[in-house]
Amino acid sequence: MAPQIISTSTEHTPLVDKEKQQQNAALELDENDEEFKTSSSIMLTALLLVFLGGLICYSVKHFSIPSNDIPVIPTNTASVTEEPTGKYKLVEKQEDMDFFDYYTFYDGPDSLGSAGYNTYVSKEEAERLDIVGVDKDPTTKEEFVFMKSSPTTEGPRSSIRLEGKTRFDRGLFILDLRHMPSGAGVWPAFWLTDEQNWPNNGEIDIVEGINNQSVAKTALHTSEDCDMFAHVPDYAKTGTWEWNTGLPDTFTGIPDFKTVKEADNCWEWAPHQWFNSGCVQVSSEKGSLGQPLNAKGGGIFALEWDPANFYIRSWVFSPHTDAPQNVLDVISTSNSTDEADKVLPDTQLWGLPYAYFAIGDGTGCSADHFKNIRLVFNIAFCGTVAGNRFFGDQPTEAKMFNVNNDPIATCDAYIKSDPDALNEAYWKIKGLYVYEREMVTKTEDSTTPVN
Repeated sequence: MAPQIISTSTEHTPLVDKEKQQQNAALELDENDEEFKTSSSIMLTALLLVFLGGLICYSVKHFSIPSNDIPVIPTNTASVTEEPTGKYKLVEKQEDMDFFDYYTFYDGPDSLGSAGYNTYVSKEEAERLDIVGVDKDPTTKEEFVFMKSSPTTEGPRSSIRLEGKTRFDRGLFILDLRHMPSGAGVWPAFWLTDEQNWPNNGEIDIVEGINNQSVAKTALHTSEDCDMFAHVPDYAKTGTWEWNTGLPDTFTGIPDFKTVKEADNCWEWAPHQWFNSGCVQVSSEKGSLGQPLNAKGGGIFALEWDPANFYIRSWVFSPHTDAPQNVLDVISTSNSTDEADKVLPDTQLWGLPYAYFAIGDGTGCSADHFKNIRLVFNIAFCGTVAGNRFFGDQPTEAKMFNVNNDPIATCDAYIKSDPDALNEAYWKIKGLYVYEREMVTKTEDSTTPVN
């Protein structure tokens, strides 16, 4: 029997072909639907992202919080500084022969600014002339430093100018003085200065006598912008301001005695004040300078330069018995070998100063007007101050030695005559005691933002 052949051609199976076509068409529709759904989803996502991006940009632009208002997480940090506000500590005790170790002897003519009728000499020359040294009181056995001058055949006297080796930016200076130079034509001073940077670093005159003046005063000399006006209350001091008057009229040159102004501007070129008069306060105690002071056995002068407490203050106690007990104890215990026995200065126990100058923040004179200055002792004669004032201060001597109605030349002629009165022109010092406040650590808390 012949084999049966089965054909697989679609031409001979129309029903099967039709079903397959329907299935394929359905699959194609499903695939197209999935593609459509996928595309639509992508488009919607993109549109949503664009919308959200725009919303964020709008919000940042219109509703962002300023950086200053961003809440901070505080972290505590502390700044540590040191300030000279502690107790006073003795830094220099200048007594006996040790006194001169704290100074150098200036050797040469007086400065052009002072132009005194004198020549300062070296230590060796001063010792040869016996115008410096230490004397012992035969009764009390106390030792005193002395400084004086000597006449010359040329006329200008050989004299002393000591310049301190230490530079100061603050301090309490206590001078136990038993005699100061005084008399006609005499111009002594105990002061703080930096002559190489004058007036930028300031000048403080602690003791200054001119001719026969008899009242203590304290003067400051500075560069511009150091004004005490309206910064020094009367209740802070017992003294008064010195007055300026008699300045020549700008146009006529005639002295104007109708205008009177307090000397409360420390600037050397202050308007309506004599050139370099500075700001000057005068003690209310008569007989606190010169010959009357010497007649009482001297006195104690103290200057407190305390920029941390915003002031410069000064006192004079004469005779010594008028000094507060704290001052006397400070001096008498300064030589104690046991630190516990030494009495420290407490200026709050001293009563009101006669002079008070406001310096530092919130005043009319920044504290940096006074810096890097050193102590000076000197004895000058005549010159730009004592000489120019000679006719007014010393009418008797001026009449006797008048030289062409020139006050300075007349003063020079008087000094050249070497009168016996010049024997009173000497310093006699028991000691100078310099204190500085100890440094105190100050901690200030601060908050640092952490974003």
